[in-house]
Amino acid sequence: MATKPQNHVDTFENPHPGRNYEIVFDCPEFTCLCPLTGQPDFAQFKIRYVPDKLCVELKSLKLYLWSFRDLGAFHEDVTNRIANHLIETLSPRSLTMEAEWNVRGGITTTVVVRHPNPEC
Repeated sequence: MATKPQNHVDTFENPHPGRNYEIVFDCPEFTCLCPLTGQPDFAQFKIRYVPDKLCVELKSLKLYLWSFRDLGAFHEDVTNRIANHLIETLSPRSLTMEAEWNVRGGITTTVVVRHPNPEC
C-alpha cells in the first residue's frame, strides 16, 4: 500500500509524563509553493517540544508535512499553521518551531514560533 499525504498527526501516550524532557525533530526537506509565483519554496524545520500527555508519531509527522507540498503559502503563514496544529493536537508543555527558508531573490528567511509565548 502506497503512502499518501495526510492532514493530521498521530500521537501516542507520553511514556514518561512525570518528567520534563525535550524532543527535537529535524525536518530538512520541507517544500511548499510560493503563493505568488507557484514556484517551490524549500525549508528546514527544527521542532522542539516538551511533551505533556502526548507525543508525535514520526511517520505521521512526515506525511503531514508532505501535505503542504502543493500548497501555496507564505513562509510566516505555513510555519505558524504547522506550529498551531501541533500545539492544538499535543497540548505540549512548550514548543518551539524554527523554519529556515532557502534563499529566494537573494534573501533568506527564518521564522520562529514559541509556545507558550514568552511575551505574554
